[in-house]
Amino acid sequence: MSFMHSLHQAWQRSGSLVCVGLDPEPARFPAAFRDDPDAVFAFCRDIVDATADVACCFKPQIAHFAAIGAEEALERLITHIHAHQPGVPVILDAKRGDIGSTAQHYAHEAFERYGADAVTVNPYLGRDSAQPYLDRADKGVVILCRTSNPGARDLQDLDVGGRPLYQHVAALVASEWNANGNCLLVTGATYPAELAAVRGLVGDMPLLVPGIGAQGGDVEAVVRNGRSADGTGLLVSSSRAILYASSGEDYAAAARAEAIRMRDAINAFR
Repeated sequence: MSFMHSLHQAWQRSGSLVCVGLDPEPARFPAAFRDDPDAVFAFCRDIVDATADVACCFKPQIAHFAAIGAEEALERLITHIHAHQPGVPVILDAKRGDIGSTAQHYAHEAFERYGADAVTVNPYLGRDSAQPYLDRADKGVVILCRTSNPGARDLQDLDVGGRPLYQHVAALVASEWNANGNCLLVTGATYPAELAAVRGLVGDMPLLVPGIGAQGGDVEAVVRNGRSADGTGLLVSSSRAILYASSGEDYAAAARAEAIRMRDAINAFR
């Protein structure tokens, strides 16, 4: 089953646009994991199993695993999701962008080594750097467009032929790069006007929207400006607010409660 098909099924099955980010920070884990050599996998697994039915996808951030030498835990985590929470797609948040030959290896890493259903990609080396991902019609290619960080304006708002660069990226992806219908765009919750501009350019293409929760994005503004015609079209990502909703023994239950709260808050404006 392709990533896009899985995503559409997950939207319908869960009634949720919530994307649960998996950004492990062992220093923030509950005390029960303090002496557990497999803490990264075990904590993330528990969050996954507690939230899977109220999430449309999971998004592990590769740097949070790689920085602490936990790549093997990441491999097992994605395997666990596919085995125990089938139908919930996994986006590997890696923001890859390199020349074509190297990009082929990065694509292999994401899709074969880790078994991800989609991967985030930086488009600023041009189409040849994205082509190894675009060619995988069964996989999702989540392309950075208008990101949620404060420095996004430094480059993404630069004028390119009478419109901002991020809008050029959105139009280019929608008109030329999306031949296999497997593209998504990253558009931050912290910039709702820009989110609306992107939606106007790309039709019903799905948008991955970080910046809700810890970064302060407004749920109503995101939904009203970013939803597609059928009320879906969004993967609204939250990581820390869900993962670390509690530092006590109720960490998994608290994560689930926060995911449900977020789902319901989003659905109130759909």
